[in-house]
Amino acid sequence: MRVYLLGTPIDLLSHDESAARAVAAMTGRAPVVHVALNVAKFVQMRRNAELRRDIEAADMVGLDGMGLVLALRLFGARNVERVAGIDLMEVLFGECARRGLKPYVLGARADMLERASAAARLRWPGLVFAGMRDGYFAAAEEEDVVAAIRASGADCLFVAMPTPRKERFLARHGAALGVPFVMGVGGAIDILAGSVRRAPRWMQRIGLEWLYRLLQEPRRMLWRYAFTNIYFAGLMLGALLMRLAGRQVLQLEPVAPPPPYYMTQK
Repeated sequence: MRVYLLGTPIDLLSHDESAARAVAAMTGRAPVVHVALNVAKFVQMRRNAELRRDIEAADMVGLDGMGLVLALRLFGARNVERVAGIDLMEVLFGECARRGLKPYVLGARADMLERASAAARLRWPGLVFAGMRDGYFAAAEEEDVVAAIRASGADCLFVAMPTPRKERFLARHGAALGVPFVMGVGGAIDILAGSVRRAPRWMQRIGLEWLYRLLQEPRRMLWRYAFTNIYFAGLMLGALLMRLAGRQVLQLEPVAPPPPYYMTQK
């Protein structure tokens, strides 16, 4: 079911439901674009109109952030489950290996791609990548990158670039990629490559994954987390006041899905 938190679409899908929809897109060759939504992106889209439009146009808006999970529960949503982007990516790598489907990875550094692909082949024997391309290319090279992805015959595409670059890339070129299932994965490739450690499971479960990341990279992440967490807390406080005033904060009724992502982009 799709709900709207302060007007932002979020699909309440379980981990298994998310994976099933992705596999159905790949095997049925029906274009689906997945966006993983977390607190940082929820805040950023309020300051970036293009990013907001890109997220609203996505076929799947996955719930990848414990702050959003807690907010949805606070405002009355049921059966709310976090589906981390990296977890979904790893499940789909396994499905690709089992079904003979081929993923393409775009983004990260070239050395991280090599390490990640080696780790993936060890973890999922039989996995064959349709291709890989690092994310360090100029705007003038985008058409060549798109042509290479299309020619690869990939069944799924994982875009490991930062927000909002990956969303903008897909908005410009989604229709030309020719890939059934497309998903942004941010820094997941660096984690798979072993260059970034993921928080222990207990920290993930209670919503402290951001703190673990902050402890690893305090200089780079301090301002980002301080700003986004304070801003998000302010948004939720405002939402509580809206609710007390009788205004709707969370739309729970199922609504018609948006047009397919590739049909909404020029």
